[in-house]
Parts: sequence; structure tokens; C-alpha cells
Amino acid sequence: MNGLVLGGTASGVGKTIATLAVSRALADAGYDPVPAKAGPDYIDPSHHAAALGRPSRTLDTWMQGVDGVRRTLARGAEDAGDDAIAVVEGMMGLYDGSVTSTAATAAALDVPVVLVVDAGAGMQSVGATALGFREYAAHVDLPPAVIDAVDDPRVDVAGVLAQRAHAGRHADGIRESLPAGIDWVGHVPPADDLTIPDRHLGLHMGDERPIDESAIEAAAEPIDGEALARLSRPVAAPREAARSRREQSAGSSTGDVPTIAVAADDAFRFVYPATWERLRALATVEPFAPVAGDDLPACDAVYLPGGYPETHAAALAASPALETLAVRAADGLPILGECGGLMALAESLTTVDGETHAMAGVLPGDVTMCDRYQALDHVELRAVDDGVTARAGDRHRGHEFHYSAHAFGGEATVSTATDARFAFELERGDGIDGDHDGLVTRRTVGTYAHRHPACGAFDRLVEAARTYARG
Repeated sequence: MNGLVLGGTASGVGKTIATLAVSRALADAGYDPVPAKAGPDYIDPSHHAAALGRPSRTLDTWMQGVDGVRRTLARGAEDAGDDAIAVVEGMMGLYDGSVTSTAATAAALDVPVVLVVDAGAGMQSVGATALGFREYAAHVDLPPAVIDAVDDPRVDVAGVLAQRAHAGRHADGIRESLPAGIDWVGHVPPADDLTIPDRHLGLHMGDERPIDESAIEAAAEPIDGEALARLSRPVAAPREAARSRREQSAGSSTGDVPTIAVAADDAFRFVYPATWERLRALATVEPFAPVAGDDLPACDAVYLPGGYPETHAAALAASPALETLAVRAADGLPILGECGGLMALAESLTTVDGETHAMAGVLPGDVTMCDRYQALDHVELRAVDDGVTARAGDRHRGHEFHYSAHAFGGEATVSTATDARFAFELERGDGIDGDHDGLVTRRTVGTYAHRHPACGAFDRLVEAARTYARG
């Protein structure tokens, strides 16, 4: 499979729309686009999936390693044809990021970069910008893991896509300004219907507010799919061959197949495709929708992923699932809550409007929504003891992004000094209290960190479920 990365000059230049338009242009030219996203993100991939009809994979060298990124992308192309071309949307600006970046992803995959430039107020300066981004590649500090794992790590800015450019003199002037060695692949004209609507914590998901199909088609029309295909290069293969899902399951199971209940509704939305696949390879997965009134199904463990519990707090508080979670947690049922899941497991949740709703009360403390985000970064956790998702000493990498704050209130049912236990000490990140993450009660753990299955957390959760099922 060939591939290319769409790297922006900065955040907000229209990379997601460009990714959808490029994918359509490639499809119109007879190729099979395979979407992916650099960096930890749930929302942009949801728009890829809505428009292309196939899951979009998260590629993060910090969380997955170079081989993990390559395996993940290869897995995403298992149902693609021989004419598949990976279209990887970058994160932030091309070179932005502390522990990984779009540039690091391109180097790990050994594919070229098409620079996405907002040309709404420029023409010849786009050429100067492209030249600067290409030349800066010789000075960029790539992550050590990428340098160590890639034979010839490089960032090759090989093409330009102009966002918000008009046809005719505007687009022609940009194309003529590009230096030798940087190809013009087309432009996306300005259009009011080429926007992803905002919500209070970011953008709407793809299945909530998908981009209009006709708008994507119009955006793709001035893009040269054949030029993109010529620029693309073969994606670097993983050094270790990926095992099939059947082999993964056989290698990790002792014969017992536990049932994992996974909350999946408007309040719990943030699950990587790789997480669904890993859980389904190892266990029977039983989705349930607490906001819709579903009770907790019969299960041997529970996964409450992140999402938007604060926008559905009243419905969540009224759900029978929370009461059942509390009863089953007291019985020792293994439960993992991530970010929104942590919020649902706390004693209460206070929204930005000041309304307080009782939650499951499995974990001590109260959660309050804030006007500004409280954490946004990659994280690294070190397990203090053996637990539901890690063994003592394990190091897990992930990311955190949340607008809520957890606190042990004055009338908390637990003393933070004597009773609160945490599963992880932080090597990097903010966690729950600045030093720790993974609040623990019995076999329940709640983290602000979102972890990728590459770290082994979900394998460990399935092991805990298997042990619980055996009694």
C-alpha cells in the first residue's frame, strides 16, 4: 500500500476537510483511500469514517511505537484493494508536538507530506511557506524512538494543497510560486458548508453532524487525484509481522471467553477502533447504552470509555446502570472508567450550568466541569501495584484531554490522606491530582488517561474478567 500524510502549517487550516476531499479525489481517480489520523484523536477519525465508510486508525508513535503505527495502518487496509493509498491526516502543525508530531508519523511510515496551507489571504507567499517547511525538515528533532527504528528518517514535503483558494488567477498564482520539487495537487475552494460545527468541548462527531456529501464532492473537484497517487510512496512495513486476529486471540486466551460490557452511547463515545478489535479478539463484547436507559448487562468486566457525560448528566443519573454498577463494583467486578467513565463512577458531577447530579458513587470524590480545559497532553503512567489494567511496574502511555476537575469534597466518603488509593504514579501528565492517576476502589479503576490497546491495558482487563468469571 502506498501512502501520504496531510500536514498543516498550523492548527485550524482545514486538514480534516482536506483529508475528506483528497480521499474523494483519489476515489474518483480509481484508487482506494484508507484513512488514518496522526496523534490521539477521536473526533477527526469519526468524520473520516462517516465519509469513507471504513474505520480511521489512530497513528501515534508515542503510544504505539514505530512498528505499532505501521501495524495499525496495515490492519486498516486489510479490506482494501491493490490500489489502496493511505491518507493520513496530521495533528496541529506539521512540526508541532512535544513527544510526537505529524512529521514523526510521516518519518515512521516513510511517506511524503502534502502541506495543507490556508491560502485565503495569500498567493506567492504560499510558495515561500512551502519552501520554508521543506527546508526546516533538515533541522527538526524527531523523537528518539523514530530515529532508532527508522533506517533513514526523513520528512519530505513533496506537495501543496491550498485551502480556501479560488480557481483561476488565485490558484494559478499559488501553483506558479511553488519551488522546484514541490508539486501542486490542487486546491479546496472556500465554502460555508465545509465546516465541522463546534460544541462546548470541541467539534461534533462524524455520526452527529457529518459533512454534506455534495460539499465534499465539490471540494474534491479541483484536486488532482492522479497527482496525489504519483506523489505517494509505499508505506514502510513493520519489522515484526502482525499476527492475525485469530492468532492474537489464541495466544492470549486460556480457553475461557469472558464477557466485557462496554458503554456505547452519546455519553460514552471515545473508543479507538483498535480497542474494539482487541476486546473482540479476546472476549465477548456486550455494548450497552446507559443514557438510553439500558441496565448493565450480565458481564465479567466493564469498560466505560470517555465521551460527554456532562451533556447527558440528568439521563445518566436516572439510568439503572449506575446503581447496578455500584452493586457489582462492591462485589468485586473489574471496572475500567476512562475520563468520562471516571466522571460517571464518581460521587457526583456538576455541569458548567451549576447543576449537580448524583453519579454511581463507586469512586470517591466529585467532578466539576470547568470553562477551560484542565489537561491536554500525552501521558505516561507507572503502575504502583498489580491491578485491573496493569501489573506493578508496568509503564503505560496514553493521552489526556478534559475540561473537568476531580476533588475530594468536604463531605467526601473517603479521606484523601488515609483512604484514597491510586493505581498509577505519573511520569508525565496531570492525571487526577497532578501526581497520580487511576483512582481505585476494590477492582474498579478510573483514570483521566485514555490508553491505546498497544500498552496492554485491555489484555489485562480481559484477564481480570476471566479471573472474576471463574469465581
